[in-house]
Amino acid sequence: MFSDFIVNHISSSIVITNADLKILYANQTAEHFFRLSVRRLKELEFRQLFRYITLDMNRVEKAIKQNQSFTDAEVSVVTVDDQHSKIEACVNPIYHQGETYVLFELRAIDQIQRISQESFVQSQLHASRDLIRGLAHEIKNPLGGIRGAAQILDRLVDDEDSKECTQMIMEQSDRLRNLVDRLLGPNKLPQRTITNIHRVLEQVRQLMEMEAETSIQVYRDYDPSIPDFEMDAEQLHQVFLNIARNAMQAMQGQGKISLITRIASGHVIHGQHYKLVAVVKIIDTGPGIPDDIRDTLFYPMVTSKAEGSGLGLSIAQTLIQQHQGRIDCESWPGHTEFTVYLPIEK
Repeated sequence: MFSDFIVNHISSSIVITNADLKILYANQTAEHFFRLSVRRLKELEFRQLFRYITLDMNRVEKAIKQNQSFTDAEVSVVTVDDQHSKIEACVNPIYHQGETYVLFELRAIDQIQRISQESFVQSQLHASRDLIRGLAHEIKNPLGGIRGAAQILDRLVDDEDSKECTQMIMEQSDRLRNLVDRLLGPNKLPQRTITNIHRVLEQVRQLMEMEAETSIQVYRDYDPSIPDFEMDAEQLHQVFLNIARNAMQAMQGQGKISLITRIASGHVIHGQHYKLVAVVKIIDTGPGIPDDIRDTLFYPMVTSKAEGSGLGLSIAQTLIQQHQGRIDCESWPGHTEFTVYLPIEK
């Protein structure tokens, strides 16, 4: 039919269900998106298409009863084959010949959102670093004067109580100076040598297994086709170990951490096209990253841990950017995935 021809050439996934959300029809885009045939899709209910979805199903049921359409502009979904996506979902109840049907139109917005988000995050990171540099300069100058004055007082006083006070002033001044230095981030350029990325990951894995509780499993899935390439192994070790430690703390002593490597061709990072890119994924089965910090995760001083400084991921992003790379993060309950992209250049 001509109508089927049109629907099958729409870029959105079209799924039609009955009032109980049993699937009656799906177009070819939906088959491709869910990686399931129409025959298999018709055996399922709409909810069964997802392991996780942020679309409010109570709102869907209410819309069906009231025969009112609505659109959710940003829905996070994980399909049954563990593919994570951001979609725009339009829910349209339809009353026809005494029966109620529901037309779901699902439009992927990942690529558009990723490009927009990457540009926004880059500008915000640059702005925050400029602000921190300015503040650091204003803090370190009087801080040096305070410590110098405390040193002079320490030499002039004789009693123990006074010396204890001057020592405390110097210690706290040093602590503040170290904090400011950490806020400024790495102060040296990468010292690059030809290294194997798996050698770095294996060192991280060994440290993880020594530090981890016995109930935390570390799973490896390495791509042996990734060639050795130029990197600062010490800096990448710091990045991977920081992400892995965050994962272990999030899982609170039980779960699985996966170290996965792949090679990608024709990848774009920060607007630059690279022929080959090494992709490193660190995945944990923890509770996921809270929604309120997900968009600012790589900013300095942002953390969900009571005793965390919020500097680890900010420094990690800076180190990866010095390698012309990028870190992405996807998270939902039971799954947090950090992906590091590193260009392989001759």
